[in-house]
Amino acid sequence: MKKVIVKLPEEQKKAKEIEEVLRQYGVDTFIRSYDELGSVQKVKVESQKDIESLKDLISKKINGVLVETSDWRVIPFENIIAQVAGKLEIYAEAKDVQDALTLKGVLERGVDYVIISPRSIEEALSYVEALNIGNKKVTLKPVVIKGIKLIGEGSRVCVDTVEMLNPGEGMLVGSFSSFLFLVHAEVFASKYTSPRPFRVNAGAVHSYILVDQEKTMYLSEIKSGDKVLVSDYKGNARIVFVGRSKLERRPMVLIMAESEGLFGTVILQYAETVSLVREDGKPIPVTEIKEGDKILAMTSEPAGRHFGLKVKEEIKES
Repeated sequence: MKKVIVKLPEEQKKAKEIEEVLRQYGVDTFIRSYDELGSVQKVKVESQKDIESLKDLISKKINGVLVETSDWRVIPFENIIAQVAGKLEIYAEAKDVQDALTLKGVLERGVDYVIISPRSIEEALSYVEALNIGNKKVTLKPVVIKGIKLIGEGSRVCVDTVEMLNPGEGMLVGSFSSFLFLVHAEVFASKYTSPRPFRVNAGAVHSYILVDQEKTMYLSEIKSGDKVLVSDYKGNARIVFVGRSKLERRPMVLIMAESEGLFGTVILQYAETVSLVREDGKPIPVTEIKEGDKILAMTSEPAGRHFGLKVKEEIKES
């Protein structure tokens, strides 16, 4: 998918509100009618014969085709992309958020332009979240390790995603929502283990995990189909879906850190394959961490949480 195009509602006030919100996320193309797309030809596809006839439009002086299918949404668009991708720009209007996700991901590349028609700010934000619109950033900084303590067995959660994670990427996890450690994904092989590049061995069940830029969940709550935030060591973030979570009892280690008067802890499985992240993006196994080391974390002033959302209230955690 190259771009999202927003078809605004007719009501002026609502259209203005939706446009203002979406522009904050980098959306810059808004229309009120299909005429504003220029020389884009509308095409109804009801059979494979209709798809094959799209090749006849390649030589015409048009910008692309706006495809409407009668019922099926996946196979017709797969065949259309296979036939004319790179030769004709493919436009499609999403029926809803789920349909937009389908259009974005068909044959990995998706259609060129997904047209969405939100009728409210809430619906517009649903599209933003689902389609990963806009640049997501989190602020990471080095924090200093102040202590390490083996605490025996506990229940820990591995979060297995439906994406391949990269070196320098991980999830933000911690005992306090105001102090979240970047826990590295299992992307590297060792002489005893194969890589699991879809996985983060995220820590003890009580821990908070960041699931978007503002919201946390408990690791014990994470399940198949949930979304979590993945960040690299520079703070570039993306939202990924969870394929499964695995809860098992393992030996655990308590890691304590401090930054500018703020104190945080994380409890992780004590194993050579579980790592935090250095400032340069390199993983440091929990079995090698020592006092004085610097690792990456996201910190903020302590605040309460109500179903994962930050609320202003006096709170002290230890």
